[in-house]
Amino acid sequence: MGEHEEMLEESRQGEVLELNPFNETQTGKKLYIESYGCQMNFSDSEIVASVLGNEGYTTTTNMEEADLVFLNTCSIRDKAEETIRKRLKTIKHDPKKKKDVKIGVLGCMAERLKGKLLEEEKLVDLVAGPDAYRKLPELVDDIEDGQKAVNVLLSREETYDDIEPVRINSNGVTAFVSIMRGCDNMCTFCVVPFTRGRERSRNAESIVNECKDLHKKGYKEVTLLGQNVDSYRWSENRNLRGRKLREAPRDEVIDFAKLLIMVAEISPSLRVRFSTSHPKDIIDEVMFAIRDYKNICEYIHLPAQSGNTRILKKMNRTYTREWYDAKIARIREVIPSCAISTDIITGFCSETDKEHQDTVELMKQVRYELAYMFFYSERPGTLAQKKFEDDVSEDVKKSRLKEIIDIQTQINKELNEEEISKIHEVLVEGVSKRDENDFRGRNSQNKVIIFPRENYKIGDYVKVKVEKSTSATLIGKAVEIVNY
Repeated sequence: MGEHEEMLEESRQGEVLELNPFNETQTGKKLYIESYGCQMNFSDSEIVASVLGNEGYTTTTNMEEADLVFLNTCSIRDKAEETIRKRLKTIKHDPKKKKDVKIGVLGCMAERLKGKLLEEEKLVDLVAGPDAYRKLPELVDDIEDGQKAVNVLLSREETYDDIEPVRINSNGVTAFVSIMRGCDNMCTFCVVPFTRGRERSRNAESIVNECKDLHKKGYKEVTLLGQNVDSYRWSENRNLRGRKLREAPRDEVIDFAKLLIMVAEISPSLRVRFSTSHPKDIIDEVMFAIRDYKNICEYIHLPAQSGNTRILKKMNRTYTREWYDAKIARIREVIPSCAISTDIITGFCSETDKEHQDTVELMKQVRYELAYMFFYSERPGTLAQKKFEDDVSEDVKKSRLKEIIDIQTQINKELNEEEISKIHEVLVEGVSKRDENDFRGRNSQNKVIIFPRENYKIGDYVKVKVEKSTSATLIGKAVEIVNY
């Protein structure tokens, strides 16, 4: 989902989805899934669990009892692929697993590595791309008959809009809702257009209905997901496709701003987040919706990737540094309290020290609330790999990365210190990882806040006064509950 979602922090690589059984009385085979990388992959795993749940599979958190093991993969960086390959080898040779267990790879690695995984290294039995999950029952039948199974075809239509995801690893408070798939932006460093296909938007009514259903079940927050949510376009006129849809009059099309409002109007007690925005596509109407609806969170992820115009052009980002600066200024003008986060890549092809310093200056200028930072990792099949030499040494890449991480850490520390003594409305999402006597939650600006549990409950909206901070977290004490 989005650029930063495709490049999530390493700490999430390999996170295991804690799957809940569809029906405790079922006695069929068991499914185990590990999901890697982006939020879209985690959302897709919920679709997979639903598809196979309808075939009688219950889900398990114990791989040793699974009949079917899936790894839902990320291909954005070389390290992510190496993580998957090592994990597959570990599973393949694990003496505790069932002897007849079948192993499959889903997601973004499927197309590029299907031959190696199936034939050369013989690590898996099944390979399925992001648009093939409806076909999983047939593919599973094939491997149970002793065949290898592959489907990596991309679709111009598939959005899974009629499949109700199974909420796995759920806290019962927050949920992801996929609104579109694929990407039409051809950033030269990115594999997403090749692994997830062209943009297609999901039926707006099905999105709103899913969010309504989540609200009825007690969920308090939804995050609308897409590789580029601002490109969302839907029309009941199914003949409007591609350029026709983009050029149609606004009153004929539900765009992202309208969709945001439709979801926000379900209930003032349902928070709405979204990810990710491409700077070239976010429009004033989206900002106005955030400004006008209290339950649309004041948080925008706006990937810059670089602070230098020449590098941005080489990345095919379609904007200049000056244009990006103006977009940041517009967000600050319309939504003064909006938090902004970003993605940064250091050491892109031919980047000089001076050009890197433009990125450093951008970070100091904007003072992002959060940044996902990586050094450039050349990906096979991308335009950059075909057209440019990866000529910045790894040592230089890492040195530049360390510099911006240090800068961002200091910015986070200073921004969090500014919040001391302020009161924030926090949605309680769960128990603190460090102390079971504390709750954790987020405010509208996506800041994590820790406070004593007292008599509050998960799912409550609570006003919390900040008493101290770290570079990553605000710490305070609840002062009152908020009722909607």
